[in-house]
Amino acid sequence: MSEIATEPRVVATDAALAFIREIQADHPEILFHQSGGCCDGSSPMCYPADDYIVGDRDVKLGEIGGVPVYISESQFGVWQHTQLIIDVVPGRGGMFSLDNGREKRFLTRSRLFGGGEACPLPAR
Repeated sequence: MSEIATEPRVVATDAALAFIREIQADHPEILFHQSGGCCDGSSPMCYPADDYIVGDRDVKLGEIGGVPVYISESQFGVWQHTQLIIDVVPGRGGMFSLDNGREKRFLTRSRLFGGGEACPLPAR
């Protein structure tokens, strides 16, 4: 009997984890929402946890560095077969994201889940 490997739906690079800690020095409680909007493209948006209302139809993908990551249900339907990899690159963050003005920004990379990988969602 073969075992099915489970992979997290969202992971972060070491650079992203360090950047999260940098932002948490100013804003201890944060969350991510994977944007699908027109204004900020498809950037992972970082918000103070008490400033963002997670919608009833948002899907929690998991956590990176202890920080929850959400995506809209409709966008999850499109990306459900991918693992999101949160990284950091030089540049300016999204207009309303906490990475804005820090001369680097979060970026989402992705990879398709392969055969045999199960990817259950964490509990809300």
